[in-house]
Amino acid sequence: MKHKIISIKDKKDIPKEYRNTPIGLLLEYHNLGREFDSYSQAQLLIGMCMDNRKHLHIPDNFAFIIRSGGANLRYSEFKVSYAIAVGKVKHIALIGHNHCGMVNLVSRKKEFISGLVGRAGWSRQAAEEHFMNLALMHEIGNEIDFIVSEANRLDKKYPKIKVAPLYYRVEDSRLYCIG
Repeated sequence: MKHKIISIKDKKDIPKEYRNTPIGLLLEYHNLGREFDSYSQAQLLIGMCMDNRKHLHIPDNFAFIIRSGGANLRYSEFKVSYAIAVGKVKHIALIGHNHCGMVNLVSRKKEFISGLVGRAGWSRQAAEEHFMNLALMHEIGNEIDFIVSEANRLDKKYPKIKVAPLYYRVEDSRLYCIG
Protein backbone atom coordinates (compact mmCIF):
# COMPACT_ATOMS: atom_id res chain seq x y z
CA MET A 1 0.00 0.00 0.00
CA LYS A 2 1.25 3.48 -0.85
CA HIS A 3 1.37 5.92 2.05
CA LYS A 4 2.00 9.65 1.94
CA ILE A 5 5.04 11.00 3.81
CA ILE A 6 4.19 14.42 5.26
CA SER A 7 7.08 16.81 5.85
CA ILE A 8 6.82 18.95 9.00
CA LYS A 9 8.60 22.25 8.34
CA ASP A 10 6.09 24.54 10.01
CA LYS A 11 3.46 24.23 12.74
CA LYS A 12 0.72 24.35 10.08
CA ASP A 13 2.19 21.17 8.48
CA ILE A 14 1.26 19.13 11.56
CA PRO A 15 -1.94 17.17 10.79
CA LYS A 16 -4.95 18.62 12.66
CA GLU A 17 -5.49 15.42 14.62
CA TYR A 18 -2.05 15.85 16.23
CA ARG A 19 -2.08 19.60 16.85
CA ASN A 20 -2.29 20.62 20.50
CA THR A 21 -1.46 17.06 21.59
CA PRO A 22 1.77 15.51 22.87
CA ILE A 23 2.30 14.09 19.36
CA GLY A 24 2.19 17.62 17.92
CA LEU A 25 4.57 18.77 20.65
CA LEU A 26 6.99 15.96 19.75
CA LEU A 27 7.00 17.18 16.15
CA GLU A 28 7.47 20.79 17.27
CA TYR A 29 10.34 19.95 19.65
CA HIS A 30 12.17 17.68 17.25
CA ASN A 31 11.61 19.34 13.86
CA LEU A 32 10.77 22.95 14.64
CA GLY A 33 13.11 23.69 17.53
CA ARG A 34 10.33 24.59 19.94
CA GLU A 35 11.74 25.79 23.24
CA PHE A 36 11.55 23.02 25.83
CA ASP A 37 8.80 23.11 28.40
CA SER A 38 9.33 21.53 31.81
CA TYR A 39 7.67 18.19 32.59
CA SER A 40 7.31 16.19 35.76
CA GLN A 41 5.28 13.41 34.11
CA ALA A 42 5.53 11.72 30.71
CA GLN A 43 3.09 13.05 28.13
CA LEU A 44 3.32 10.16 25.67
CA LEU A 45 4.93 6.85 24.88
CA ILE A 46 7.40 6.74 22.01
CA GLY A 47 8.03 3.38 20.38
CA MET A 48 11.08 3.52 18.14
CA CYS A 49 13.78 1.35 16.67
CA MET A 50 16.89 0.46 18.65
CA ASP A 51 19.01 1.80 15.76
CA ASN A 52 21.86 3.97 17.05
CA ARG A 53 21.51 6.52 14.22
CA LYS A 54 18.31 7.96 15.69
CA HIS A 55 18.19 10.64 18.35
CA LEU A 56 15.15 12.68 19.38
CA HIS A 57 15.32 16.33 20.42
CA ILE A 58 12.82 16.35 23.32
CA PRO A 59 12.73 17.69 26.89
CA ASP A 60 13.55 15.58 29.93
CA ASN A 61 10.58 13.68 31.40
CA PHE A 62 8.48 14.33 28.26
CA ALA A 63 8.09 10.71 27.14
CA PHE A 64 8.45 7.07 27.99
CA ILE A 65 10.59 5.50 25.24
CA ILE A 66 10.65 1.84 24.26
CA ARG A 67 13.34 0.94 21.74
CA SER A 68 12.91 -2.30 19.87
CA GLY A 69 14.16 -3.56 16.50
CA GLY A 70 11.96 -2.08 13.78
CA ALA A 71 9.87 -0.25 16.42
CA ASN A 72 8.09 -3.58 16.81
CA LEU A 73 6.15 -3.39 20.08
CA ARG A 74 4.49 -6.82 19.80
CA TYR A 75 6.86 -8.18 22.43
CA SER A 76 6.70 -5.11 24.66
CA GLU A 77 2.95 -4.95 25.27
CA PHE A 78 3.25 -5.15 29.05
CA LYS A 79 5.48 -2.07 28.96
CA VAL A 80 3.00 -0.29 26.66
CA SER A 81 0.16 -1.19 29.03
CA TYR A 82 2.22 0.02 31.99
CA ALA A 83 2.87 3.41 30.34
CA ILE A 84 -0.89 3.77 29.76
CA ALA A 85 -2.23 2.34 33.04
CA VAL A 86 0.36 3.58 35.52
CA GLY A 87 2.11 6.32 33.53
CA LYS A 88 -1.26 7.73 32.41
CA VAL A 89 -0.22 8.45 28.81
CA LYS A 90 -2.97 8.90 26.24
CA HIS A 91 -0.79 9.13 23.14
CA ILE A 92 1.69 6.85 21.40
CA ALA A 93 4.14 7.95 18.71
CA LEU A 94 5.39 4.94 16.78
CA ILE A 95 8.53 5.89 14.87
CA GLY A 96 9.95 3.79 12.06
CA HIS A 97 12.94 4.83 9.97
CA ASN A 98 14.54 4.26 6.61
CA HIS A 99 17.43 1.80 6.14
CA CYS A 100 16.14 -0.36 9.00
CA GLY A 101 18.12 -3.51 9.79
CA MET A 102 14.93 -5.46 10.49
CA VAL A 103 14.03 -5.31 6.79
CA ASN A 104 15.12 -8.31 4.72
CA LEU A 105 16.74 -10.15 7.60
CA VAL A 106 17.37 -13.18 5.38
CA SER A 107 20.00 -11.14 3.54
CA ARG A 108 21.89 -10.78 6.84
CA LYS A 109 21.73 -14.44 7.85
CA LYS A 110 25.38 -15.24 7.09
CA GLU A 111 26.63 -12.07 8.86
CA PHE A 112 24.33 -12.74 11.84
CA ILE A 113 25.54 -16.32 12.26
CA SER A 114 29.24 -15.55 11.80
CA GLY A 115 28.89 -12.60 14.19
CA LEU A 116 27.46 -14.78 16.94
CA VAL A 117 30.12 -17.41 16.34
CA GLY A 118 33.03 -14.95 16.23
CA ARG A 119 31.94 -12.29 18.74
CA ALA A 120 29.69 -14.17 21.16
CA GLY A 121 31.38 -17.59 21.16
CA TRP A 122 28.34 -19.49 19.92
CA SER A 123 28.56 -22.72 17.97
CA ARG A 124 27.58 -22.38 14.30
CA GLN A 125 24.64 -24.76 14.85
CA ALA A 126 23.30 -22.76 17.83
CA ALA A 127 23.64 -19.50 15.88
CA GLU A 128 21.84 -20.97 12.84
CA GLU A 129 19.01 -22.33 15.01
CA HIS A 130 18.69 -18.99 16.78
CA PHE A 131 18.41 -17.14 13.48
CA MET A 132 15.98 -19.66 11.94
CA ASN A 133 13.75 -19.70 15.05
CA LEU A 134 13.53 -15.93 15.53
CA ALA A 135 14.29 -14.02 12.31
CA LEU A 136 10.81 -14.39 10.86
CA MET A 137 9.29 -13.13 14.11
CA HIS A 138 11.36 -9.95 13.91
CA GLU A 139 11.25 -9.30 10.14
CA ILE A 140 9.19 -6.18 9.46
CA GLY A 141 9.11 -6.08 5.64
CA ASN A 142 8.68 -2.52 4.38
CA GLU A 143 9.36 0.05 7.14
CA ILE A 144 6.44 2.36 6.38
CA ASP A 145 3.89 -0.43 5.85
CA PHE A 146 5.01 -2.06 9.10
CA ILE A 147 4.72 1.15 11.15
CA VAL A 148 1.23 1.80 9.78
CA SER A 149 0.11 -1.78 10.49
CA GLU A 150 1.67 -1.72 13.98
CA ALA A 151 -0.01 1.64 14.72
CA ASN A 152 -3.34 0.17 13.56
CA ARG A 153 -2.81 -2.91 15.75
CA LEU A 154 -2.08 -0.78 18.81
CA ASP A 155 -5.01 1.50 18.01
CA LYS A 156 -7.36 -1.51 18.08
CA LYS A 157 -5.79 -2.91 21.27
CA TYR A 158 -5.98 0.45 23.08
CA PRO A 159 -9.06 2.19 21.57
CA LYS A 160 -8.91 5.27 23.84
CA ILE A 161 -5.25 5.95 23.02
CA LYS A 162 -4.20 8.08 20.03
CA VAL A 163 -1.49 6.25 18.06
CA ALA A 164 0.51 8.15 15.45
CA PRO A 165 2.66 6.42 12.79
CA LEU A 166 5.76 8.55 12.23
CA TYR A 167 8.84 8.18 10.06
CA TYR A 168 12.43 9.22 10.77
CA ARG A 169 14.77 9.85 7.86
CA VAL A 170 18.32 9.00 8.85
CA GLU A 171 19.80 11.38 6.25
CA ASP A 172 18.19 14.52 7.69
CA SER A 173 17.32 13.37 11.25
CA ARG A 174 13.77 14.70 10.85
CA LEU A 175 10.39 13.24 11.75
CA TYR A 176 7.65 12.90 9.15
CA CYS A 177 4.00 11.97 9.52
CA ILE A 178 2.67 9.02 7.58
CA GLY A 179 -0.70 9.65 5.96
